[in-house]
Amino acid sequence: MASGSWTLEIESSVEAYRLFRAAALDWHSLAPKVVPEIVVSGAVLEGDGSVGSVRQLNFSPALPFGYVKERLDFVDVDKFECKQTLFEGGHIGTKLEIATSHFKFEPTSGGGCVLKVVTTYKLLPGVEDDQSEIARSKETVTGIIKAAEAYLVANPDAYV
Repeated sequence: MASGSWTLEIESSVEAYRLFRAAALDWHSLAPKVVPEIVVSGAVLEGDGSVGSVRQLNFSPALPFGYVKERLDFVDVDKFECKQTLFEGGHIGTKLEIATSHFKFEPTSGGGCVLKVVTTYKLLPGVEDDQSEIARSKETVTGIIKAAEAYLVANPDAYV
């Protein structure tokens, strides 16, 4: 069984604490408002948003799968950092055994931030690593961050 990883850095003009709260911690609530053409609904299924919490995002037919479930494995609200594991839905069971993403929103001197993402995954037996799938995953994460950023710029009192 093969495993792999990818990294991504995204710059934002929005403060780290606001983007962290909107795009990482509350994405299940914000996504249906800012990208309804992709995310139809989202909810916390277990927990209160702390470590061990499970949330589900339900997608429109724009994506090749209907939903994902992810578990929050680590969160540090003071350092704007979290780690989550995708364990059901998406490509789990068809291409992937598991995937984990670590997000760290680092403040910049200009008042914005840089998001650093590290995703690791285990492919199912017989599945080859697909660079085009990795590129699509990076585009998706970038789209999420840019949608949250646009919402926060347009709504300066949100997530303060």
